[in-house]
Amino acid sequence: MGFDVVIRGGTVVDGTGAPARRADVGIKGDRVTAIEDHIDESSARMLDAKGRLVTPGFVDIHTHLDAQIAWDPMGTSSCWHGVTSVVLGNCGVTFAPVAEGGRETLAEMMESVEDIPRGAILNGLPWDWTSYGGYLDWIDRIPKGLNVGGMVGHCAVRLAAMGDRSLAETPATGDDIDAMCAHVDEAMASGALGFSTSRTLLHRVPDGRPVPGTFATTDELYAIGDVLGRHGRGVFESASRLGERDTEELPNTRAEVAWMGEVSRRSGRPVTFGLAQSFSRPDLYSRVITFTKEENERGASVRPQTTARAIGILLGIANRTPFDRGPNWRALHKRPLSERLDALRDPAQRAELVAEAESATPTLDAAMLFVLPDGAPRYDMRPEDSLAAHAARRGVSAVEAFIDLSLETEGRLTLTYPFLNQSLDAVAEMLTDPLVTLGLADAGAHVGQIMDASQPTLFLSYWIRDRGLLPIEEAVRRLTSDTAQLFGIRDRGVLAPGAYADVNVLDLDGLALSSPMYVHDFPGGAGRYVQGGRGYDYTLVNGQVFLDHGEHAGVFAGRTLRSTD
Repeated sequence: MGFDVVIRGGTVVDGTGAPARRADVGIKGDRVTAIEDHIDESSARMLDAKGRLVTPGFVDIHTHLDAQIAWDPMGTSSCWHGVTSVVLGNCGVTFAPVAEGGRETLAEMMESVEDIPRGAILNGLPWDWTSYGGYLDWIDRIPKGLNVGGMVGHCAVRLAAMGDRSLAETPATGDDIDAMCAHVDEAMASGALGFSTSRTLLHRVPDGRPVPGTFATTDELYAIGDVLGRHGRGVFESASRLGERDTEELPNTRAEVAWMGEVSRRSGRPVTFGLAQSFSRPDLYSRVITFTKEENERGASVRPQTTARAIGILLGIANRTPFDRGPNWRALHKRPLSERLDALRDPAQRAELVAEAESATPTLDAAMLFVLPDGAPRYDMRPEDSLAAHAARRGVSAVEAFIDLSLETEGRLTLTYPFLNQSLDAVAEMLTDPLVTLGLADAGAHVGQIMDASQPTLFLSYWIRDRGLLPIEEAVRRLTSDTAQLFGIRDRGVLAPGAYADVNVLDLDGLALSSPMYVHDFPGGAGRYVQGGRGYDYTLVNGQVFLDHGEHAGVFAGRTLRSTD
């Protein structure tokens, strides 16, 4: 037959949920062409996979790499965790369509909602498009390590159709809805993977108003869903208003799930939305799952998506600290890291910082601030890993423990403050429910606050290898074909003859996370958190080795993912 690459001697976990088996994988061009017990091909490049798992590349359906791909063709940190395909345009915020004079508004909105610096967006993108199709054409042109597709966002669509009126709580007119549907129709005809909207009151523009689409009526949402239905493809995604402005009986939340069910029934298209647990309403997630199943029993196809760990704010002397309400702590932000550490070492400055922090009303509970061990971070929120526990063992205050740990790690100390998915029992319940899909890793978003792009490595190492939550075959399916099929990404997420050769060769026993680091590698020197992963021998994209033991192999073989392909 002739192959370009043969992955030899590994255990193939093909992404479908089928039993793992020892086999060789043959690749010709950008496709898998054979999976056989033994492939004898002397002319091909041989990749040794003995003792390793061979899986499809992971498909991350919830990223905000919309701007970052302009200056980071690697797609870091996602690429370091086995991800080979990403979906942009989540939460209703996208960079197309662009209304006249609207690029600044879209950049400011993305900064406000997703914490991606406005300056980096405006200076890092060419902005040589107006339509969503033009935006996809730009993605075609740029080098990409990963496959990249996207949804068209309600915020941009509404702004293009209605201008400043898009932010009002008054309903859109019939003409407004027609104009929005025309933009969505153009996006779908150009290959958008679907449409996303934001309904949560947490997403706001810089002046404090909720983003466009927050108060859209069901007529508007149904009409947009009908556009997807006419095309017969695309997913409808929502950052939904769950538990907000609601009573204990959750009538508003039930209505929120109900309109998503109706969009799906009318259009025949799948709908997905983000879901997480919180101690503020500890049973909300389970009740939402019940509401969703009720809608699906009536003919809808609605799926929540959640994360494999707590969503937490990262804190450390390299960026924000828990004590930044104090002016002396805030002043440290203006100094290089080396000078910040010098200030912590200086007895007089240290005493002043400790006194300032200890005299202020704490904004964060030290018992809920968890130290991520240097070089081997844990995310299971063990009480003994809290800053309060570290302080108690040292016989000092939480502020002094923070300073000591920061100095002992040369500024690498990272704390996490979990604010969603705070109960691992709840996370396990969601991960084992076949209705719930894996998403919300938010790669590229909240770059100075969180770093969850490492979700696949955490999921496989902690939940699967260490805790045995799911069989490896089902775990890989959740990361691959399950997400790919939900978003209509064809011939990816599986290892089978004819599928695109997006492949991971990984050492399950060796999978591990590196510590999050705060770096300044965005345009203009803007900062962000990054996080590496260990245990990935090879990651192939479209048949070419992209990463070799974590190092870039020099190729950018990623492609644009279009629903029209």
